[in-house]
Amino acid sequence: MVIRTYQEMSPTEVAEIIKLSSSTMAGWSSTSLASRAACMRKVGAGLRESKEECAQLIHEEMGKPMKQAIAEVEKCAILCDYYADEGPKFLESTPMPTLKGFKQSYVAYRPLGTILSIMPWNFPFWQVIRMAVPTLLAGNTVILKHASNVQGCALKAEEILQKALGHEHAFRTLVISSKQVNAVLENPLVHGVALTGSTEVGRLIAAKAGHLLKKCVVELGGSDPYVILPDCDMDVAINSVVIGRMINTGQSCIGPKRIIIHKDIYDTFASKLVARMGETKYDEDFGPLVSVNAMEDIKVQVQSAVKDGAKVLYGDANGGTPPEPSAAFFNPIVLGDVEPTNTAFKQEVFGPLIPLIKANDELHALELANESEFGLGAAVFTTPEKGKEIAEHKLDAGMCFVNDFVRSDPTLPFGGTKQSGLGRECSYFGLMEFVNIKTVCVK
Repeated sequence: MVIRTYQEMSPTEVAEIIKLSSSTMAGWSSTSLASRAACMRKVGAGLRESKEECAQLIHEEMGKPMKQAIAEVEKCAILCDYYADEGPKFLESTPMPTLKGFKQSYVAYRPLGTILSIMPWNFPFWQVIRMAVPTLLAGNTVILKHASNVQGCALKAEEILQKALGHEHAFRTLVISSKQVNAVLENPLVHGVALTGSTEVGRLIAAKAGHLLKKCVVELGGSDPYVILPDCDMDVAINSVVIGRMINTGQSCIGPKRIIIHKDIYDTFASKLVARMGETKYDEDFGPLVSVNAMEDIKVQVQSAVKDGAKVLYGDANGGTPPEPSAAFFNPIVLGDVEPTNTAFKQEVFGPLIPLIKANDELHALELANESEFGLGAAVFTTPEKGKEIAEHKLDAGMCFVNDFVRSDPTLPFGGTKQSGLGRECSYFGLMEFVNIKTVCVK
């Protein structure tokens, strides 16, 4: 089904937009921090005022249940308020120890210029806002290349941001295919790039940015392990797994993708998890996948996992019968007896699959957790003190949660290690990614 079509911008149109964005930089960055912070608060207000319209776009373009879509827009508004409140303090100059012979030395935080934002479809407003707001607050301008299937969301985000910023070209959306991205990044008026997407694409963008000596932040794939130990609160662990995995119908880089359970509680955990999955509801807890291709990809991965020895504990390896006509539907599924050699362990599955892996003991569970090329998020379920020790010292990930599911939050740095990316978003650390950390000494 075609919702709407868009005319792709020509290379000439794109070059003109980049030029306008760059020329806006001087005026935008010269406004006071207080003024820019007030603009970010207006962005939040604009999102709240149009949250139903934004949520409907999300629902139509990538299939997210309306309840989750509204929550996504509200979360964006919270991020705007956070940076409006805290951002100016983060960007205040920092006094430094004065060198001998100097009256004063300090660090100032200045914008880099025009930054390219390449964003995915799975959180079509959140990904855009969490990159754009701190980057704009720092005084940069932003040009967005969004995923082509959420172009309506991209243009609505542009409308809201432009109205709030008062500078038409401080934030612009490019209606282009991926074929034009290299030319945009190569443009000398573009000074950095932020990408959220697959590891494969992230490598290409990071390599290109490195060759051009342009700053890049790349947030990539994940295969988050959840380690379930015998001294956990099992109900809390099961609820965290189900909620974390069903968010966005499993189409999340920080969804729990490998559930590693101590053998002493494996059978009980699996039985209770299956019962809990039976309580989930279509169009509330999960919906259709983003596309027919996505559904076919998951079906292949699930069937390969079963062929390799995994057992279907809940759901249907063929996808099941959709509750309403939807060619992109794949019923949530739980697989047991998943081994480290299995497809469901080795590959990132972007959909509603929960694979259960049995660990011989705690050490084995942690070894299995770290046995991945990814290192985005991880969680452990045990006593708080032991969980803190494991999270800080024994799990290879950028974000480790104890007794809860991994999530993003405006106040916490978001990003990973290994093949899960470079740099951070959100919090103070995200704000510092696209600034010139400038040393100033006065004699």
